[in-house]
Amino acid sequence: MTNLSQHLAKGESLRWSGRPRQGIVLRSSDALMIPFSILWAGFALFWEASVLRDGAPTFFALWGIPFVLVGLYVTMGRFFYDAMRRGKTEYGVTDQRIIIDGPGGTLTSLELGTLGEVTISTKGDGSGTIVFGPSNLMTAMYAGTPWPGLKLPPTFDLIPDARRVYEIIRESRPRPISQRAI
Repeated sequence: MTNLSQHLAKGESLRWSGRPRQGIVLRSSDALMIPFSILWAGFALFWEASVLRDGAPTFFALWGIPFVLVGLYVTMGRFFYDAMRRGKTEYGVTDQRIIIDGPGGTLTSLELGTLGEVTISTKGDGSGTIVFGPSNLMTAMYAGTPWPGLKLPPTFDLIPDARRVYEIIRESRPRPISQRAI
């Protein structure tokens, strides 16, 4: 994992840094996704086994392969991919911006002065997720579940003591001119 200090500009100071929870994680959206994924994978495997057993044309055998692969991903693969992605992610809040250092050399930087909507959701243990940008049903359903082509707002996903980090972000944001002491 990289050190966030290498991404800081001259004169910029790091106020908080952290990482998402590590390992396999079940999310509230999995209450719907797990039964759906089992049905999908079960049907895809049934289809493929039936086609192979009955000697159907090769086209039908090939047709079922992508459905089996998607079924394997939504049933099991997405948990491992999510854990790997979070294992390679580091978050930071500076006096000027939000930094998300992600897998594959992906660096996201959000200026505090132009930061829009910030939403926090917490659990009983104080951990939670902070979303930077519009939060909607898609964000809630797919948080932490990467899907090709699905663009979600940047997040501090599954961080400990999320309320404290949220307050650090609020305190670090520049105040509007009308609220500044003159």
